[in-house]
Amino acid sequence: MFDKLALIEKHYEELEQMIAQPEIATNQKQLQGLTRERANLKDIVIQYQQYKALSDELTELEALLNNDLEPEMIALIKEEQNKLEQRRNDLIGKLKLSLLPKDQNDDKDVIVEIRAGAGGEEASLFAADLFRMYSHYAQRKGWHTNIMNSNQSDIGGFKEVIFEVKGKGAFSKLKYERGVHRVQRVPITEASGRIHTSTATVVVLPEAEEIELNIKLDDLRVDIFHSHGAGGQNVNKVATAVRITHIPTGITATCQDERSQLKNKMKAMAVLRARLFDVEQRKRSETIEKERRTQVGRGDRAEKIRTYNFPQDRVTDHRINVVFHNLTQLLNGELDELIEALSNTEQAQQLEAVLS
Repeated sequence: MFDKLALIEKHYEELEQMIAQPEIATNQKQLQGLTRERANLKDIVIQYQQYKALSDELTELEALLNNDLEPEMIALIKEEQNKLEQRRNDLIGKLKLSLLPKDQNDDKDVIVEIRAGAGGEEASLFAADLFRMYSHYAQRKGWHTNIMNSNQSDIGGFKEVIFEVKGKGAFSKLKYERGVHRVQRVPITEASGRIHTSTATVVVLPEAEEIELNIKLDDLRVDIFHSHGAGGQNVNKVATAVRITHIPTGITATCQDERSQLKNKMKAMAVLRARLFDVEQRKRSETIEKERRTQVGRGDRAEKIRTYNFPQDRVTDHRINVVFHNLTQLLNGELDELIEALSNTEQAQQLEAVLS
C-alpha cells in the first residue's frame, strides 16, 4: 500500500511542475485536465504526508525511550506514543479508502431519465413518484433540478421524464439509483383492491462538458416541430420543440418543455451530449448492449434493483439485501441511509480487491 502512496505523491509533484510550465498555462484544455487530476490527488497526498510525519515523530519517541530516563518521563513519552499511534491508525484507515478507484464522474451534475415500465398507467404514476422522490432528495442536498423533457400520462403520471440535477457530488450519490425499480401496491384505478406490481426504469448519466466530446455540427440533424400542449389556449402556436439527432450513432434527444426554441435546443443538446458521453465511457469497458442491460434491463417485473412494497411499508434493495421500513420517508427524499449503505458495500468490495 505504501509503495502505491509513494508513487502517487511523486506523480502529484510532477503534476505541479507541469502546471507551472508556460506552454501548459496557455493550453486551456490540457491545463484544466491537469488541474482536475491534481485536485483529485491532493487529499490523499496530504494524508500520506501527515502519516509520514507521525511515523517520524514515533521513531523519535522510540529513540528517547532508549535513554536513561526518569519513570515519570517514560510514562509521558508512552502516553504521547499512544496518542500518535491512534492518529496514525486513523490515517491508515483513511488512506486505504483513498486508494479506492475514484469514479471520475462523481463530482459531476447528472441527467436522470425515468420511464414507466411494465404496469400500464400505474407504472406511469410510479415514475412520477420516483421523480418526486429524487426532486425532494436534491432539495435536501441543496441541489437544483430542472425538467428537460417530459411525456405525461392521461392520469397525471409520467410515461417519461428527463431532468437535470446540478450540485457537487450529484453523480456520486444518484449513480446508485440506476436500474429497474419495482412497486407493489393497490392502484387508485383498481376497484377490487388487488395488489399490482409495476416497474419504472431509471438511467443516471453524468453531464458531459463540451471539451470532453468532439461533436461535429455536420453530424447533427435538428428538427423543429410544435410542442404537444394541453389543448385550448395552451397549445403552442409557434414551432419551438426541438429534436437533435446525432447521425453517426442515431442517438436522439428531444426537448419541448420551454416556450423558447433556443432554450429547448440548448437543453436537447445537453441531453444528447450526456448520452454520447455515456456511450463513449461504456466502450472503454465493455459492449454497449451489455452495459445497457446491466443498467436498465428491459423493464420487466423480474428485473429489479429495489422493491417498494406499500402494504408492508417495506423497501428492499436487492443488491445488498437490506430492508427498510420507512417507505413514506424514502419517497419523501430521505435517501441518505439507503445510499450510504450501497456506497459502503461498494467501498468494502473495492478495498478487498485493492488489498488482495
